[in-house]
Amino acid sequence: MPSLVTRFHLLLFGVTLAIAGVIIVHVPADYAFPAHWDGSVVDWLWPRDIALAIAPLVQLGLMGAFFTLGRILTRNHLAKTRHILDPALTLALAVAAACQLGLLLNGIGSDFDFFRITAFGLAALLALIGVIVFEAERHSYAGLRMPWPIRSDRAWRIVHRLSGLASGGAGLALAWLAWSDPGPGLLVLGLCACLAGLPLAAGLFTVFARRF
Repeated sequence: MPSLVTRFHLLLFGVTLAIAGVIIVHVPADYAFPAHWDGSVVDWLWPRDIALAIAPLVQLGLMGAFFTLGRILTRNHLAKTRHILDPALTLALAVAAACQLGLLLNGIGSDFDFFRITAFGLAALLALIGVIVFEAERHSYAGLRMPWPIRSDRAWRIVHRLSGLASGGAGLALAWLAWSDPGPGLLVLGLCACLAGLPLAAGLFTVFARRF
């Protein structure tokens, strides 16, 4: 049975572990990463070892979930959804790796704020996805792929326009959060909310359309 977890996904996980190793070597064990600022005062700190363990653990959880999903789906359904699930997992793992790189740059005293760059990049991607989903035409392999069908053309259009608006709104909110620069802590929470909340919202939209 084909797996949704590819060698490239494992490579992203390996890169994240390698960055963690560099942090351990170059950043003192008692260092705490500033996660949030209240004006010019840091009021939220991440202990080094806890902070650098989060991204690899999140990636392991994601790969485990997608591997299980690939085993649950039928071969036909997997073939129809792989073009969405594969890049979705790649994006989530890449965001986690980028946050790990942000920790490294923060720990060595660099002014290069990779957390904000990641947030701006994801915001732009979400805005683009929002436009594509909003304007999508119905097709057997296009649009949202759910375990349950969206039978009518009208319901399909409503679901995709709501999902497109949600994606575009999430992109704008994330861009504003990155622009206001509240600190890596809230940015990471915003990244997680977008990556987890949008698929959930799309699923709820399809359930609503199927039922009503």
